[in-house]
Parts: sequence; C-alpha cells; structure tokens
Amino acid sequence: MRADGYFYDDLEPGLAFPVPTAVTIDAGLAATYRAIAGDALPLSLSTPLTLAVTGSERRLVNPALVMHLSIGASTVATRNVVANLFYRNVVLHRPVFEGETLTTTTSVAAMSDARPKPGTAPRGKALLSIASASEAGPVLDYERCPLLPCRGTELPGRTDDFGDVATDRDRFLAAVPEGWNTEPLGPPDPWTTGETRTDPLRDAVDSATGLVRLTNNLAAVHRDADRSPYDTRLVYGGHAVALAQASLVRILSGFVTLLGWVECNHVGPVFEGDTLQFAHTLESSEAVAGGRVLFIRTTVDAHRDRGPGTSETEGRPVLDWRSAIYAT
Repeated sequence: MRADGYFYDDLEPGLAFPVPTAVTIDAGLAATYRAIAGDALPLSLSTPLTLAVTGSERRLVNPALVMHLSIGASTVATRNVVANLFYRNVVLHRPVFEGETLTTTTSVAAMSDARPKPGTAPRGKALLSIASASEAGPVLDYERCPLLPCRGTELPGRTDDFGDVATDRDRFLAAVPEGWNTEPLGPPDPWTTGETRTDPLRDAVDSATGLVRLTNNLAAVHRDADRSPYDTRLVYGGHAVALAQASLVRILSGFVTLLGWVECNHVGPVFEGDTLQFAHTLESSEAVAGGRVLFIRTTVDAHRDRGPGTSETEGRPVLDWRSAIYAT
C-alpha cells in the first residue's frame, strides 16, 4: 500500500487496489454512527423488533453504515482525491446483521482526463468498481467517480466512456428481503407519486472528522484543511447522504430498509457547521410481497453559518440523491 496514496496518472483500467483490513460491525460501531447521523431506522434500534420482522436475534445494521464503511475502505484508491463527483448503481443485495465482518475490494473500471483548468495542476476522473461482502456472502456493489490530481505534469490521454446510470430497477426489486414480516412496522404511509415532502427539521453538519475516522476514510481532503481546494476541510460527501437518510426515516413511517442508491450526485461542497435542509419526492413505487419499493429523489440545500444565530436565507444545492427504499 502506498503511503502517499495513488494519483490519477498512477492508475490504469483493470488495476485492483490492496484490500484493506475487514471490519467487524458491532454494537459500538452502530451506536457511534447513530450519534453522528441521528438515523433512527427502526430495525437498527430494537433487537425485539428486528426479531419480530426478520427472525434474526441480532439487530439489523443500518444499511447506510454498511455503505459508508464500504466507501471508507475504497479510499485506499483515493487518499489524494480532490472531490467525489458521483455514486451510482448501488445495490445492497442482502441485509447485514451485527457481528458480520465486511471486506471491500476496489478496482479501476475506466478513466477520463479532466479538462485543463488555468492555475490548476492536471487531474482526471476515475470510475471505480467497488464490491463488499461478509462471511455470509456478497453484500453490495456500486460505482463511484473521484476526481484525482496527477503526480506528474502531463495527462495520460484517457477518454474512456463511463456509461450511464442503470435504468433496470429489477436489481432493486430482487434485493427485497424474503420472508420478512413487516406488520410490526405499521401500515403503509400514504405518499402520492410526485408529492414532495420537505422535512421541517433541518440538521447541522458536525462531527465530520468523526464519521471519516469511524469509517476508515483516508481521503486527506476530509482531514486536513491544507489539502482542501477550499479554505477549510471539505466534509465527506457521504455525510450529507447520512443526514439525508436520517431525514427520510423521520418523514416516512414504515421504513423497513434501504435497498440501494440509483445515483448520488454531489452538486456542491459541504462544510462543517453548515445547516442542511431536505426535500424528498416520491418518483414511483412498486408493490412487492410484504410492502412496497419506493423510488425517492432527495435534494439537499446547505445554509452557511455567518456568525452566531445567523445563516444564509437561501440554501445552496449540495446533493441530488435517488434511493430505493423497502417500506410497508
């Protein structure tokens, strides 16, 4: 493993990165994540409820935590990242329960040189293919696209096609857990297709380095202000997603579990101390055994603090996230 990390011109399609130490997800890890994200996903809170719904005597691990641990492991490739541009085609193939150990592999799928920017060192985009599994089998797979600087002064001349977001939603439907009894989670929430729900509770971004360390995220830009393209540390983009899912849990009753992310675009930077506002729109739903799969688009605006008791009146867009949710 390189102590100084990888740069864009160190990469080539097909390169597989060293596999970091696997992580056993215990109750302490889950509790610390809840303290940072405030995500009250019912099955991750209650052992009796998990037993009643899933038949497992071990609590469900919040799938958001599983995802962030996987992303953290994938930063073996991106210590020098400038920013992460998007995630897509994230499918959680099965639920994870406390006590399982997560192993993550990362490889380069494609590369594309970034357009030269005056006064900026050459850099490029890498499409990474990431998969995580536990001793019980495959857990999730997805793609993400970091923007990385070059080690040298010349771009390698890559123009690979990155493809598109997958339009086949059957992968998410196939990820619905079988045999779960969702009745203890209550009746269906009557959410109409096309309806937008704005969460009345905004949320502050804090403990940003705590989430980075908890998930073994090695990206220097999230730890060291001197490595940031801004005048302060750049908050890990998944932190905004973590708070967005916590908001979705608040406004959607009967939330069973997360099945995946159709796509996730970071459209603006987030900084420690920002106050985030969340709006969730139901794009479509599919009936499945025991409930529904909801496809939801979540947009997040950041309000910058300008001193004690003040913040910007108009929020700045920072996140456009489309998720697939299993609900009653």
